[in-house]
Amino acid sequence: MKVTVIGAGNSGLAMAAHISQGGHQVTLWNRTRSSITKLIDQPVIHCDGAIGGHIPFHRATADIQIALENPDLVLITTPAYAHKDLAELIAKNIKKETLILLNPGRTFGALEFRMIYERYNQKYAQVIAEAQTIIYTCRRTGADTVHVVALKSGVLLSTFNASENPGIIARLPDCIRGFFIPAGSMIETSIGNVGMILHCAPLLLNAGWTENETNIYKYYYDGITPTISALLEKLDHERISVSRILNHPVETTREWLKRTYQIGGDTLYECLQNNEAYKKIDAPKTMQH
Repeated sequence: MKVTVIGAGNSGLAMAAHISQGGHQVTLWNRTRSSITKLIDQPVIHCDGAIGGHIPFHRATADIQIALENPDLVLITTPAYAHKDLAELIAKNIKKETLILLNPGRTFGALEFRMIYERYNQKYAQVIAEAQTIIYTCRRTGADTVHVVALKSGVLLSTFNASENPGIIARLPDCIRGFFIPAGSMIETSIGNVGMILHCAPLLLNAGWTENETNIYKYYYDGITPTISALLEKLDHERISVSRILNHPVETTREWLKRTYQIGGDTLYECLQNNEAYKKIDAPKTMQH
């Protein structure tokens, strides 16, 4: 299978390596060429952790036309704020119909992506889907190196017609297919996105620590204290209430952590503290993203 991975950040490197290791032809695209010069010259990703080895792949490029040469699958791994520009860029350069999967969609990312794509391209209709989260807990440690802390199980996936979800999962490379499960609705992948609980408020509440130039802290393990965790559970209650009003109730963040990482805990704080994978994740070094 010819797979194009968009974005050479944390999850992009992990996904490109994983799929290439599975025997597929992977093209890794990144907008900024200087970030992937080493990979262009020598397309090998060095992995350790849950995925290990020095894994060669087909090619890296900053040329979107090269990246979109006849792909069987396009995997978007960039932050959600890049989806709008990518939808336009892909619409103007792709020359075939294929499957585009946002990893993750965040909050109705697939809806935004489809609206922008169709504004610029009505000739090649795409199947656009979104995942609830990326299947890797990982960190890029260098230009061509990535540490994969863990692989998540039971990640929800959905397109606009939920009856098509099992078929979309069947189209994925076999090496990643088993980590996804079909959602009952895109509401479940979007409102079910726990990043809105775990990623925003804790970073804002730790702004002073984040911008401290002399200290590095573990984002989940140190940054989400009992008090912050209690606030997050109240925010999470609002998220769950919205999902129920929409007739697609989703898991609490605590329930999601238990299922995804096979851990225990009676509170969100306990679940975060019991998650061995999170103990290794450093906080961002800046608030400017």
